[in-house]
This record gives sequence, structure tokens and C-alpha cells, in this order.
Amino acid sequence: MQRYISRLKDFNELVMFQHSIFSLPFIFIAMVVSADGWFGFRLLVLGILAAISARNFAMGLNRWADREFDRSNPRTASRPSVDGRLDATSIFIFTMVNALVFIAVAYLINALAFYLSVPILVVLGSYSYFKRFSEGAHIVLGISLGLAPLAGVVAVQESIPAWSVLLSIGVMFWVAGFDLLYSLQDIEFDKKNGLFSIPSRYGSEATLSISAFFHLLTVVFWSFFVVCANLGIFAYLAVIFSLLMLAYEHYLVRKDFTKIDKAFFTVNGYLGIVFFVFIILDKVFS
Repeated sequence: MQRYISRLKDFNELVMFQHSIFSLPFIFIAMVVSADGWFGFRLLVLGILAAISARNFAMGLNRWADREFDRSNPRTASRPSVDGRLDATSIFIFTMVNALVFIAVAYLINALAFYLSVPILVVLGSYSYFKRFSEGAHIVLGISLGLAPLAGVVAVQESIPAWSVLLSIGVMFWVAGFDLLYSLQDIEFDKKNGLFSIPSRYGSEATLSISAFFHLLTVVFWSFFVVCANLGIFAYLAVIFSLLMLAYEHYLVRKDFTKIDKAFFTVNGYLGIVFFVFIILDKVFS
């Protein structure tokens, strides 16, 4: 039994399960807005399963594809995919099983979700290879997580309204912006190993500016989302809170690059959760 528990812990560390917090709130924001409130326990369970299996697929494929790079990067050399705890075959099987789970869950949700399931997996998987030939990988990662709200609204109403596209574009720029900050840690490694990233090509100052611009666009598109979805005062407060949190994130990173982890994980984690809470309050009191 202890062996299986240890194995589960290794897979948990492989995909950093706790970081699902970035995508889950925005899936449920879209579902709450689409349903104009509570969307039911069935979709709650299926939504969680879809989000977790999709993310496990994306992270598993990324770790499998990048294991040679991760092995030579001091920052990633202790990952289970490269330190001997998980072999390449196990990681690949784990990744494919999660892909099948995602497709099966999409089938149970509705027809449109099922038809979109494979294209979504293609987008999610492309990030792992994009950085080998283009610094646009940051945008691809943003698109990958930006699909979350679209998936949420498709689950509820089997269509894609304009407000959900605006919410998703905001998520795309949000994720791309904080991925730029996170990538500052690997500037020299990316240059040495021929990997493409905006930091390695344009330097830290340009990266900080581009990230700030992306996060400004995040606030703009989330504002459009609130207007288009005809939401109330609490939704506007969610956007204002996001602006303050993103500003604080940039303050932390500009002050000290050693604060990147805090900015990346803590600030962005709270942002998604609080945004979700504000949307719930908006539906309760509107």
C-alpha cells in the first residue's frame, strides 16, 4: 500500500495538482454566469473531472516531452520525470489515460463538448513543442488556459456566447503575462539550449513591459466581459481587485526576481479564487 501511495505522490508532484487552482475558478465563473446561478451537482462533478484530466494530460505531456531539458536545468532537475522516480513509459501512459478520461467526460457532458474535446487536447499538447521553434509559446499557454471558460459555458448551454469569448481572451492574456514573468528564471538556460522565449530573446526589461501590457489587456477584456454579460457591482469589484493584484505581482517581480514564485503561485492563485467569489456574490445579490 505504501508503494502505491508513494507512486500517487510522485504523479501529484509531476503535474503539480495544486496548481489546478489557475483554471478551475474560471471554468466555474463561466458556468455560474451561463446558468445565471447554480448549475447542478452533475455538471460540478463533470466539470472538475474534465478540468483535472485536461490539465493532467497537458502537464504529463509537457514533462514527458521536456525530460531531457529538465534533466540539465538545475531548477527542474528534481522533478519526478528526471530524477528516476517515474520512467518515461509510466508518464506517457498516465498522459494518454487522462486524455481518454477527458474525452469520455466530454461525451457525458453534451455533443458539442465531445466534438471539441480532441481539438482542445491538440491545443493543450502543442505548448510542449512550441517553445522549440517560437517565442509565441507564452501565448499558446495562455490560449490553453483560456479555453477553460469556453469549456465551462459549453457544458452549461452547448454554445459559445460573446461574453465567454471576452472572458477567455482575458484569461489568455493573464496567463501569458504571468508565464512571461515565470520564464525570467530560465533566460540563460533557454539561450544555452536553443529554446525560444521572450525573455531569452528580448531580455528582462522588455519582458516585464510586455507582461505588464498583457495584464493591462487582461483587465480591459475582463471589463468587457462584465459589461457584455450584464453583470453587477460585485463583478466590477472583481475586475478592480484583479487590477490591484496584477499590479502587486509586477511590483514584487520588479523589486526582486527571487519573488517570482510568490508572484506566480500565490498572487495568481488568490486572484482566480477571489474573482470567482465576487461573481457568486454578484449572482446572489443581483
